[in-house]
Amino acid sequence: MPYVIGIDLGTSAVKALLLDRSGAVAGEATREYPLFHEHSGWSEQRPDDWVEGTLGAIAELIRSSAIAPETIEGISFSGQMHGLVLLDGEGNPVRNAILWNDTRTTAECREIEQTLGAGLLAITRNPALEGFTLPKILWVRKHEPERFAQAELFLLPKDYVRYRLTGALHMDYSDAAGTLLLDVAGKKWSPDVLASFGLDESFCPPLVESHAQVGTLLPQQAERAGLGAGTKVFAGGADNACGAIGSGILQEGLTMCSIGTSGVILSYEGGSGHDYAGKVHFFNHGKQDAFYAMGVTLAAGYSLSWFKNTFAKVESFDELLAGIELVAPGANGLLFTPYLVGERTPHADSVIRGSFIGIDGSHERKHFARAVMEGITFSLNESVVLFRQAGKTVDTIISIGGGAQNPVWLQMQADIFNADVVALENEQGPGLGAAMLAAYGSGWFESLDACAERFVKRASVYKPQQAAVDAYAGLFHIYQQVYARTRDLNEALRTFRN
Repeated sequence: MPYVIGIDLGTSAVKALLLDRSGAVAGEATREYPLFHEHSGWSEQRPDDWVEGTLGAIAELIRSSAIAPETIEGISFSGQMHGLVLLDGEGNPVRNAILWNDTRTTAECREIEQTLGAGLLAITRNPALEGFTLPKILWVRKHEPERFAQAELFLLPKDYVRYRLTGALHMDYSDAAGTLLLDVAGKKWSPDVLASFGLDESFCPPLVESHAQVGTLLPQQAERAGLGAGTKVFAGGADNACGAIGSGILQEGLTMCSIGTSGVILSYEGGSGHDYAGKVHFFNHGKQDAFYAMGVTLAAGYSLSWFKNTFAKVESFDELLAGIELVAPGANGLLFTPYLVGERTPHADSVIRGSFIGIDGSHERKHFARAVMEGITFSLNESVVLFRQAGKTVDTIISIGGGAQNPVWLQMQADIFNADVVALENEQGPGLGAAMLAAYGSGWFESLDACAERFVKRASVYKPQQAAVDAYAGLFHIYQQVYARTRDLNEALRTFRN
């Protein structure tokens, strides 16, 4: 039986996923790697740690599954977005990679806005935010000129791993859309943006579709991974694009809610897409000639993890959340805003911080836990509201990630979003999307849509309950007021933070 491998290159670990032609998971393996925070707001990794982790995970996958290496027909990738890898003329990194969650580039973002003006949104369809790649390039040029002088080309994280495995340099459109260098509609590196910042097009890798075959494994790397040197390698996509593919978000009317460390509301966009005026992200999809709109909550699952680690460190999540189903919507008048590390959508604000509003002596831990879950979902609902205001229909939402593991939370999402929320039978997130790109690229299916019909299996559907929908509508109106009313207070508190 033939197989494909999907590689999901995350921020803390890489996961390798083995799937057969029916879409069944035949094995998985994970390797972790370190994250470096040399200064406040900095977040870096060593690119070669990703390579070593990926090769190790594939080798473990082959050993543990005991399948013949020649049955692996293809490999593809999902990768953390925006991270800057600068290569010298010999293809070696000139410094550590600067990651998506690094916030040192505020000044560079203002420089981009002042330089491009309205052209920024017209070309890139996205505002200048600290997480994106162009601000990181400008920061290195400004603060580390000697290192920048060595750099001849930039890549994103998964593209560096793929380069080291194949020797070929490429970037797919879905990941390139998060650099602020791509003409998103034109599907080419923007000559206007490049010229505005004195960058040559040769500084950017060739662009390809996510399902395109970009090479085969180099013999030495194939041997280390336990695979054949002729194993086909496909470009892959950005993690959110691959998450969308792995959730079957491949046609109009479908939206995805993904709650991991951060949270994402993502909706498929056909044609030229809706105009969101930069209020949400707008990127090329991993499906050819399609797009997706996306809102982000920076501290989604992280907010719940923070709450557990701070107030219930030795308990499991099941113990922490015991009894929340008995608490009515609104957590007995307790409201939480998940701005622990700032916020992205709809408030691009790195200074704002979280709040509990309405605490009184009657509140127990279960009320706080429920309020945290509700606050995360309210934040995600801000993006749903923006989609609807732009004219999109949002009536079916596929929920993946940590928020899809708890039935109470799934029902909460249905009630707050006022939409059917669907849980998947075997949710594998971006890794599944990467494997589907390899399956489609290998010719197993005539389209990604046909692949999704086989690989993406729906399970339970949670329908909105009218009484809860009405209650949450009132609570959400209150939630929306908290940002403006606490912004100045948080700004004043900055000087007291370590």
